[in-house]
Amino acid sequence: MKSDSDASGASRSAESTRAALIEAGLKLFGEKGYAATSTREIAAKAKANIGSIAYHFGGKEALRDACAEHIVKTVRGFAEPTIMAAPLPADASAAEEQLCAAIQRISGFLLASPETAGFVRFILRELQYPTTALDIIYHGVFEPVHKLLCRFWATATGEDAESEDVKIAVFTMIGQLVYFRIGREAVMRRLNWAELGQDETRTISQAVAVNIKAAIAARRSMS
Repeated sequence: MKSDSDASGASRSAESTRAALIEAGLKLFGEKGYAATSTREIAAKAKANIGSIAYHFGGKEALRDACAEHIVKTVRGFAEPTIMAAPLPADASAAEEQLCAAIQRISGFLLASPETAGFVRFILRELQYPTTALDIIYHGVFEPVHKLLCRFWATATGEDAESEDVKIAVFTMIGQLVYFRIGREAVMRRLNWAELGQDETRTISQAVAVNIKAAIAARRSMS
C-alpha cells in the first residue's frame, strides 16, 4: 500500500513531467513548427518517455493546445491583477494615464521576461499557420485585453470603442511594443545595449507613451 508521501511524490513527478512537456512543446513548435516537430523530439527535450505525451495529453495536437492554454494562463495571471482589474477611467485624462500605465506594465512583461520569448515564437507560428491553438490564445488573451484597451482609448478620445478606427489605433499601439520583442537583437545592436532589461524596457515604454499621447491629442482635435 502506498503511503501519503509516495502518492504526493508521484503527483509531483506527474506534474513536473507535464510541465516539462509543455515547455518542450512551446520551444519546438515555436522554433520548428507543428508539422516539423515529432513527439520523439518533444519527449527527448522534456527528458520524458515518449508515451507520456499520450498519457498526459492524448497526443501531439492536444499538447499544442495545452501549450496555448499555458500561455493564456500565464498572461492572464499577469494581466488580470495589473490591467484588467483596474476600474474603468472616469474621464479622458484618467483614461490616457491608464493607457500609458498599461503599456508600461505590458512592456515589462513582454520585453524583459525571458519566458515570453518562447511565447512570442509560438504565437507567431500560429498567426502564420492558424490552428485551434490560436483560437485559444485569441479568445483567452488577445480579444479581452484588446477590448479593454479600446475602451480606455475611446474614453480618452471620445470615439466609439468598437469602431474600426479605434481597433486599428490600439493594434498600432500594441504593435510598437511587439516590434521591440521580435526585433530584440536588431534593437540592442542599433542602440548599443548589452541587454534589454528593466531600464531599457522603461526607456522603450516611455517613448511609446509619448506616441500614444500625441495620437490621442490628434484624435481629440479631429472630433
